Amino acid sequence: MASTPNFVEMQDFSKQQFEAITSASSTLTKGLQDLAVESTDYTKKAFAAGTETFEKLLGAKSLEAAIQIQSDYAKQSYEGFVAQSSKMSELLAKFASEAMKPVTAAYANFQPK
Repeated sequence: MASTPNFVEMQDFSKQQFEAITSASSTLTKGLQDLAVESTDYTKKAFAAGTETFEKLLGAKSLEAAIQIQSDYAKQSYEGFVAQSSKMSELLAKFASEAMKPVTAAYANFQPK
């Protein structure tokens, strides 16, 4: 028969939970910073690709060349967006998993006597 946790056990559990939440918050903060850096890098690359395409379009000698330039840009943009979306999803899953480890460990360690 399991007994009710005493005051010292509850105090220890609360301390563990506070430390776990602090650790999880730090992990999430770092994760959000990494996501912001990743988003900024992607945005810079996308803007540069758009600018380059615009310059190519200005120099196009025919309608067919302009259509080909635009088609290539659309294909590259789509592929880049899909790759970036996958990368961001993986990063989010990784950070969420890492952030929850200290919390789940603290709960697992709490065994009333």
